Amino acid sequence: MPDALDPELIPASEACALLGISAATLYAYVSRGQLSSRPGTSARSRVYLRAEVERLAQRKQAGRGAERGAAQSLDRGLPVLETRISLIRPDAPYYRGRSAVAAAQAGATLEDIARLLWECEEQDPFAAAALPAWPPRIAPLALDGSLPPVERAMACIPLLALEQRQSLNAATSVRREVAAMLLRQNAALLVGTEPDTRPVHRLHADAWMPGDAAFAELVRSALVLCADHELNVSAFAARVVASTGAHLHATVSAGLAALSGPRHGGATARAHALLVDAETSGSPATFIAERWRRGDELPGFNHLLYPDGDPRGAEVLRQLRELRGDSPRMHHVEAVLAATEEVSGQRPNIDGMLGAICYVHELPGAHALVMFATARLTGWLAHALEQQALGTLIRPRARYSGLAPRG
Repeated sequence: MPDALDPELIPASEACALLGISAATLYAYVSRGQLSSRPGTSARSRVYLRAEVERLAQRKQAGRGAERGAAQSLDRGLPVLETRISLIRPDAPYYRGRSAVAAAQAGATLEDIARLLWECEEQDPFAAAALPAWPPRIAPLALDGSLPPVERAMACIPLLALEQRQSLNAATSVRREVAAMLLRQNAALLVGTEPDTRPVHRLHADAWMPGDAAFAELVRSALVLCADHELNVSAFAARVVASTGAHLHATVSAGLAALSGPRHGGATARAHALLVDAETSGSPATFIAERWRRGDELPGFNHLLYPDGDPRGAEVLRQLRELRGDSPRMHHVEAVLAATEEVSGQRPNIDGMLGAICYVHELPGAHALVMFATARLTGWLAHALEQQALGTLIRPRARYSGLAPRG
């Protein structure tokens, strides 16, 4: 009896009251993907997630006052700063006006996207014929396969800054070269190997499934699709640090720290676990329906910025179907997708499809986060370069809501 016992679920009447709308409008919000619903206690009743309804109510209030607008802007609401890097539209994220989905389909590499996002023009910061091996004091950490990937990178990157004599050089060409070095070093750290000049997607694919060219192409596409996503949590964290004038290694460390949280980068692990748990249950359809009935989340599905479906997830799914569509594991993924859409109307997002790549290829779920962290560093560096070119400090104000001073 979820609508009677679970405080996180509310009936339609309460949802309408919170939003100030009619039942017909409420159903329209659900059909457009702005809200989700699930079965109530009776056969025809529906209940709604309180958090989703309250978030939508806040969005409706945005712009009705400076304080309300400022508060809402911190949670996918009103824009807080200008950027020329990326734009989110229903059909794709766009990198400096170029569709990420189209770039992935056209064979672009992560390095190609980096050159685009960093506005390299005639300069190729990846032109180095060779990369130095890990310094002696870093090598034991960098090559320690027992360490979790993100933590390994977070431990080594601040030490690499000490080895980089140009880390605070303000020349744009030098900063791009430092960024390119960081992109390759981070990719190597995340898979626990020495850095080299192979395309980043090949470095990953060779570490996980050597000799599988089709898998390498899938990784390439996934990296391109994940390179940037406007002011997500980790990009904003990196941008704030960059605004202080800190070196690029510090901004990357900030991005990795933000990504390590379970509500950001951890979404890929939960999406992979959902596929594994659905398989273990023996009946994916029953498993998904029961989770939905209880009010549990379905990680790897839905995206608030893409009410009609995440185009990045749709593109990875298309490629997975072409590559492994006849495999038993892909059949299981399809069963979970079908069950989820039937009970909730939700479609897979990019986190879910990164998890699916790992599940279908029988790889550890942690590799999904490795792909995400490798790709997203490209965007962090773009935001850092843009912010430092502006030369302004990001320092928002807070509206105090605590105890008033005495007297």
